[in-house]
Amino acid sequence: MLQDTIGFVDEKSESRLYVGNLDLRINEAALIKMFSPYGKIISEDFLWHTRGPNKGEPRGYAFIQYSSKEEAELAKEKMHGRLACGRPLVVRLASDKLIEDSSHDRPKRLLPEANRTRSASGSSSGQMSRDEKVAAIKNKLKALEEDEKQRDPKKLKR
Repeated sequence: MLQDTIGFVDEKSESRLYVGNLDLRINEAALIKMFSPYGKIISEDFLWHTRGPNKGEPRGYAFIQYSSKEEAELAKEKMHGRLACGRPLVVRLASDKLIEDSSHDRPKRLLPEANRTRSASGSSSGQMSRDEKVAAIKNKLKALEEDEKQRDPKKLKR
């Protein structure tokens, strides 16, 4: 059973499957038809792009919730690696994905230089505050003005 950090067991996540590597031609109805022989599907989340150039197109993965852990395990066993529209499906328990994501073994994304110094100073959000953004813009403008003065001292008089 999956336990979260507080100690509660999430029964739903043990009967919820992640289905990835879906061909863009596969729709919700086809997905349900492929997975329904293995148990009672109580919900499915078919993910779509909500913005950008791919808005309205499938994202290539979905989640399927079965009524029991056993049904989900059977579907995982039968469907993982099975070809659908020429592509092998990636099927795993959604809880396996959660455990994988929460591990500290995965590589960390490198931060831009401005974020590195701020993170070291204590900001854990990874986002610049409004004041930090304003200060960064002012510093950049000042540096540009100084650079311009060095190139042509007559241009900018202050």
